[in-house]
Amino acid sequence: MAEERVALEQPRPRAWRTIVFMFAGFPLRLVQFIVLVVGMAVGLATMVIWVGIPVLLATTWLVRWFGDVERRWVRWALDTPVPDRVPAPPGEPVLRRWRAQLTDSTTWRDLGYLMLIFPFGVFEFAFSIAATILLPLGVWVAPWLGWMHGQVALTMLSPPRTQKLEAKAQHLQASRARGVDAAEAERRRIERDLHDGAQQRLVSVAMSLGRAKSKLDNDPDAVRGLIDEAHSDAKLAVSELRDLARGIYPAVLADRGLDAALSAQAAKAPIHVDVSVQVDPRPPAAVETTAYFIVGETLTNVAKHSGATEAGVRLWRTEDTVVVEVTDNGHGGAQMRPHGGIAGLADRAATIDGVITVVSPPGGPTVIRADLPCTW
Repeated sequence: MAEERVALEQPRPRAWRTIVFMFAGFPLRLVQFIVLVVGMAVGLATMVIWVGIPVLLATTWLVRWFGDVERRWVRWALDTPVPDRVPAPPGEPVLRRWRAQLTDSTTWRDLGYLMLIFPFGVFEFAFSIAATILLPLGVWVAPWLGWMHGQVALTMLSPPRTQKLEAKAQHLQASRARGVDAAEAERRRIERDLHDGAQQRLVSVAMSLGRAKSKLDNDPDAVRGLIDEAHSDAKLAVSELRDLARGIYPAVLADRGLDAALSAQAAKAPIHVDVSVQVDPRPPAAVETTAYFIVGETLTNVAKHSGATEAGVRLWRTEDTVVVEVTDNGHGGAQMRPHGGIAGLADRAATIDGVITVVSPPGGPTVIRADLPCTW
């Protein structure tokens, strides 16, 4: 139902692009039709002497390549969002890859489209020539013909529903695995901070109080000093626990939302940071937390590695996505390397099926963007 609704709401393409598409597409479709028909005929006729195998292999590859050309051509000329086919796994042997292509329904859907579109192309070519003569009528009719062609392409060249679901399931599985790894790394960080910080402080408090207890009867002055020491350590332990809790889920984020929380982050940054937040209505807590930590970790990386003197943070919300964009005027060259800082951001975003994009040419500027879905 959703796909049918999208098709009905698909706008008609522009007249001049449609006419160019119909006129220029005919030679392409003529070549496609002749090459594929000859390739299949020769390949099938010579299979008994094994010559047909490489011919059919090449013809199958051409079917898929021509299908990809048509997808890009239709997207540009007819403004029809035909998705790319799901790519095959790399590194497979040639014959095994060919067998997978022959059993892939996408190959046969591409072939069906390429065979069907040739007679359509003859009519469209004739129409494109007539439209240059009957210009007002052609300008009015062309978008409707382009729309119908686009719907045929959308139906036949889109990946099958089962393939889309399989690809989505694989993506979700990978995202969940990265999310589990990120959560495990966060757990280890919390354990390390507790062990190295607050736990040591509390052990020191216990030791100071134990020593004070042993000196209570015979050295009151020493007891007073030990209690003061224990009191100082206790205050430090409370402060470290508060910082640790803020690192898990900051109170300002829960109470006042992203605008206030990110402004507080920017105020602590060692460089000037401009903040712009427009996320009404307020997104789910998981999205807010992810956005908060992505910004915090990105600003930390900017201060450490970019050589920037200023940065900008922008957050805005579309209907179902929160977009986080952090820019800086540093030297650029940031990349997503395994186990690097940006890869950690990607892992954090993946816990809610978010995506990180990095644009950082040498010399800068650097733009790190996170698209975080608000619906799962």
